[in-house]
Amino acid sequence: MKRNVKSSVWGAIWFLALTAADQAAKLAAASCLKGRESLKLIPGVFELYYLENRGAAFGIMRGKQLLLAVIALLVILYSAFAYTRIPQGKRYLPLKVICVVIAAGSLGNVIDRLTRSYVIDFLYFSLIDFPVFNLADCYVSVGVAFMVILLFTYYRDESFEFLNPFQKQG
Repeated sequence: MKRNVKSSVWGAIWFLALTAADQAAKLAAASCLKGRESLKLIPGVFELYYLENRGAAFGIMRGKQLLLAVIALLVILYSAFAYTRIPQGKRYLPLKVICVVIAAGSLGNVIDRLTRSYVIDFLYFSLIDFPVFNLADCYVSVGVAFMVILLFTYYRDESFEFLNPFQKQG
């Protein structure tokens, strides 16, 4: 199997596995937490709390599910485009992982938006009263955070010439 085909197969497997884990966690949260008191895993610090989020992060853009779904689908498409253009090798492996993680998080939440008209959130840090979130949110947030760190510490501008859609792939 060609190296880039093998890489794409592994990327697709991880993408589907992460998306499935997010959806399974949300179904478990709905089944075990909906209509019940929160489950305090670390009292005063962290709990499982069922919430139906009809907006985006921190509840912004409430009721704009279709727009949020379109944005998420664009993120998924761009992540797939970037993944297929990222050169092989250890130097670029972190970028491939980030593309997969961000795309899986985007798909996890878009599935909720299109099937339920809301996103199931269930992870809550009560110590700092942080907004309730889910695995898909973690994927996107951690992926973006690592991308920013890598952009400032590891990669240079010329490291991203492969993203030029007009550049011929070699």
